[in-house]
Amino acid sequence: MVHEYYTKLEQFMKRHLVEYKHMIYETSCHTIDDAVLSSKEPKENFVKNICMIDNRGDLIVAIVLANARASTSRVAKVLDIDRPRLATTDEVFIKTGYPAGGVPSFSYNAIYLVDEKVVEKEFIITGGGSEFALIKIKSNDMLMLNRGEVSRIRK
Repeated sequence: MVHEYYTKLEQFMKRHLVEYKHMIYETSCHTIDDAVLSSKEPKENFVKNICMIDNRGDLIVAIVLANARASTSRVAKVLDIDRPRLATTDEVFIKTGYPAGGVPSFSYNAIYLVDEKVVEKEFIITGGGSEFALIKIKSNDMLMLNRGEVSRIRK
């Protein structure tokens, strides 16, 4: 099934001329465990995109490895702001244009913070535009696309 989210993400990727693999499944990739089952890829290659909202209403995306948790206090310290809160499912969709569970690590307006452990990976697997899709991309290309700041943001 081709969905408008896949098309939007495909167009973004092609405009930026990076190598990637867009993987679409019939089974859910909404959670990391679902994504591992659907893709048969090792869990250590996945990242989570934790969407947060600062006190001005801006979107912050904390990108951490699958086995890590993002720290709102570390995010606040890096950005020199009050502690952000987690975005609601509706806010995730409104601010990213993608449903929760399929949000990629790039392609929408946000402040991107990338945990230092993520960039130690040659490639990562991130949301692919819906809860049934993933994108496999080099971590350096992800950084080029989102212009993220690399810092320790994991707990």
